[in-house]
Amino acid sequence: MIEVKDAKEIKSASDFIFGNPSFANHEQVVFCHDKDTGLKAIIAIHNTTLGPALGGTRMWNYKSDAEAVYDVLRLSRGMTYKAAISGLKLGGGKAVIFGDSAKDKTPEMFMKYGEFVERLNGKYITAEDVGTSTKDMEYIRTATKHVTGLPENMGGSGDPSPVTAYGVFMGMKASAKQKWGSDKLAGKKIAIQGVGHVGENLVRLVSEEGAKVYITDMNQAKLQDLATKYNAEITTLDGIYDVDMDIYAPCALGATLNTKNINRLKCGVVSGAANNQLADEKIHGEMLAAKGILYAPDFLINAGGLINVYSELHGYDRKHSLQHTEHIYDTTLEIFSKAVKENITTLEAAKKIAEERIEAARKNNSGSCFMKTRPF
Repeated sequence: MIEVKDAKEIKSASDFIFGNPSFANHEQVVFCHDKDTGLKAIIAIHNTTLGPALGGTRMWNYKSDAEAVYDVLRLSRGMTYKAAISGLKLGGGKAVIFGDSAKDKTPEMFMKYGEFVERLNGKYITAEDVGTSTKDMEYIRTATKHVTGLPENMGGSGDPSPVTAYGVFMGMKASAKQKWGSDKLAGKKIAIQGVGHVGENLVRLVSEEGAKVYITDMNQAKLQDLATKYNAEITTLDGIYDVDMDIYAPCALGATLNTKNINRLKCGVVSGAANNQLADEKIHGEMLAAKGILYAPDFLINAGGLINVYSELHGYDRKHSLQHTEHIYDTTLEIFSKAVKENITTLEAAKKIAEERIEAARKNNSGSCFMKTRPF
């Protein structure tokens, strides 16, 4: 029998997971560690009712273990909603690796991480995310077949960011349609926060349609390049919230929609690629609605990347992936209609639709009912 020396310490350890504000009846949380490679990772599997949990692996320099746990729990729950609302036979999962992706990653670390993914026997399938790349997926593939986002020469879909950006673009156009009666973005002032792979592609898409684009990012060289290429205007990291804009597109990390920043926003629509944009889903979802700002739920409109890598599981077809991603336009309008009809926030409407699909699948013991209306 193990002697419990400090009951308070044990209670605190339990609260670390089960009492975490982001814990939402997750099925499994796996802590991975390898001393030789320096690997320290967490894999969170939220729900597998519709199918195996598919979600990217993020590498980030977390300030604490608690911050990483909070992040992976919230992100994995978002993947469940993302898959369900997109009509995919997938569950929700996510993983995080501790470290600075610019200097800490090694091939050996990702090979070892692949071994941990393999031990889950297909319950979790990984892909790239913030801080990881297609090359990292190649290293993971040496240890497990449960990985997507592989290079095209390996039968994969390559970089999913162009398809992610295309889905956000579809959601943005649907938002414009709902807010202003036309989905044309020509002449609209759009502020894009974060010009990484997805943000850069979004800049291209909205610029080609004739929008006036404002951009910000920590990468000054990238900003200068895009400003020249697309005639975009550069703003400061903090000044982005004060831009006189029509659409705010958060495409970096989450939680930028907090009380302080929402009070500063001068826009009619929020439509971006970042995950978990609302610092508090209830408080800040209602705050946006009260200000008359139309919010396009992030887990819906940024689902293009997931749709793209899902295609790899059945033989990659880019044309089919793009066609499926275009459904985001119609689903976004469906969510807006539901929100108005039921007098709830757009996020609540999106979650209700996703949860209804999951519950229907649970009762039927199959996710196939969703695919009849939106075949992939």
